[in-house]
Amino acid sequence: MVAIDDRGICIAHWVDETMDYLYYLANTSLTLRVVEYLYSGRLPVQFLTVIHQIDGWIVRIKMREYLEPHQHGDFQAFMNELGVPYTPDIRVQMALWGLETGQSPVDVMQRYQVAIVSHGLPDREEIEEFRRQFVRGLGYCPETLA
Repeated sequence: MVAIDDRGICIAHWVDETMDYLYYLANTSLTLRVVEYLYSGRLPVQFLTVIHQIDGWIVRIKMREYLEPHQHGDFQAFMNELGVPYTPDIRVQMALWGLETGQSPVDVMQRYQVAIVSHGLPDREEIEEFRRQFVRGLGYCPETLA
């Protein structure tokens, strides 16, 4: 089942009694805010997947169970403040599916040519380390890594 907002934008997917949220975020700081929010333990997070692209970040949050309507509304409002709902292309869809079915992040990255920064429990350190290494390799900090 798919939830559509009043503008016709997909806001959440229900699959096998769970809820999925898929968003595009402009930079690292916003991505880290999502991780901090999820780390608070207010929501039944099954896993968080973070993918870096040249123009921004994709985050997928899968819940272990349905959220109460007020939780869903609050979380959706929080996410809409930070980013926009994201509809993945086939390559990203396949990468997300591969991770969910237990394929290793390294295998998925090689197969689908996506930069998987984190998959599993929300982990701020993985994202910060990715940013440090990327910036060190470039010699400057692009806007998406700010």
